[in-house]
Amino acid sequence: MRQASHPTVILGGGFAGLFTALYLSQQNYSHPIILIEQRDRFTFKPLLYELLSGELRCEQVYPKYKDLLAGSHVNFVQDTVQAIDLHQQQVSLDSGEKFNYSHLVLALGSKTTYFNTPGAAEYAIPLTSGEQAIALRKHLRHRLYQAIQTQDVARRRLLLTVAIIGAGPAGIELACTLADLLPIWYDELGGDAAEVRVVLINRSREILKGDVNSHLRCTAQRALKNRVIPVDFVFDAAVTQITADGVEYKQNDQTKVLQAGTIAWTAGTAPHPLLMELPVPNNRGRLLVTPTLQLPDFPEVFAAGDCATSSDNPQPPTAQVAYQQGIAIAQNLKRMRESKPSVPVQISMRGTLMKLGLNESVANLFNKVQIKRQAGHLIREAAYLQLLPNAAHNRKVTAEWLTDELFQRDRSITHMQLGQTPFLAGMATTAAAMILATPLVWRAAQPTQFQQNFSWSGIPTLLNQLTPPTR
Repeated sequence: MRQASHPTVILGGGFAGLFTALYLSQQNYSHPIILIEQRDRFTFKPLLYELLSGELRCEQVYPKYKDLLAGSHVNFVQDTVQAIDLHQQQVSLDSGEKFNYSHLVLALGSKTTYFNTPGAAEYAIPLTSGEQAIALRKHLRHRLYQAIQTQDVARRRLLLTVAIIGAGPAGIELACTLADLLPIWYDELGGDAAEVRVVLINRSREILKGDVNSHLRCTAQRALKNRVIPVDFVFDAAVTQITADGVEYKQNDQTKVLQAGTIAWTAGTAPHPLLMELPVPNNRGRLLVTPTLQLPDFPEVFAAGDCATSSDNPQPPTAQVAYQQGIAIAQNLKRMRESKPSVPVQISMRGTLMKLGLNESVANLFNKVQIKRQAGHLIREAAYLQLLPNAAHNRKVTAEWLTDELFQRDRSITHMQLGQTPFLAGMATTAAAMILATPLVWRAAQPTQFQQNFSWSGIPTLLNQLTPPTR
């Protein structure tokens, strides 16, 4: 093993990597910490739909690393990893710089995979980063503007059709969001909102197939139909090609084409290609790790998030798992520096959260109780905002979010009363106030029970930041 004077190097600034770095810094870790990430901004992936729709602001969902790491002991290096040498304990970057490490954390995340579909990389738009969410929003706005300008019915139909490839959680959340959002945007331009079409294309007949959210299938199906415009489905469809203005697919042994001005890709991800080159066992690119998240043959190396899996206790590649893994890795690194043994990582699955339209979500608490619509939306955003890295950023964003929820500040969506718009401004404000008031009363009456029941959701911390409890 390399000398202890070498830094701890963390590759990847997603949930697992960033929280490892921040928690190490908070624990007064006595050795240098280097976080290497190719982007300059952190993407809070579960809230990308709010960034797309404008429900949350760019600085809330897509903050700069330099702001999140301000005041920490983490040295941020914006660069791309070129090679990892586990035997020499060295990382090489595109810039030519090399870092020797005493400990390494692999948190490189995953990449969009197009399954070798012709035209997909060129014409389909993924949604995995803040940059992509902003680009998709601009593209959709432009398509709507083009549609309002044309008198050609066929051309307008194409421009107003959005095809979403993949009916996993990302595809469903995107479809529900756009089926509420696009009619409102188009109506603002003076168009007929009924002309907008959102189509979900899926290889099988089941949505959420094989996903941790599969038990929400019926709830999601109802939500997809109960939008401002209902989402259309194309099932049992194998996409064979994507062009600039359409999707070709095979269905029932017939080749068909869906004309669409926007094609979004949510059909799958693959582990980072560098991981496949490492001389260690992997499962489809995800590194096999011990219960402590270490590589069996290289105990100085940890792996987490989309990068890793355990044959004994596999976990879904979700934000709540990566967040907990980051904290656990930081604790084990500190134990190792103190010559203490690493301890197995315990992941607590607290349920699942899904966005099902503007101001509407489902919170499936511990996979037992479903809280839907506006109440689910508030729980989902409170839970996710609690995960925001950096306490100062968390407090600022939480206060801004709650203000927006109660007063609907700067939200054009609340000025609309279009078709089946799920919640009008007054109803949303009333619901938000009631939902805020109820836990405040509970917290005051039974503080211990309230903390035990809702600590997973972030609501106690949220309320403590905004209304400190009396003593």
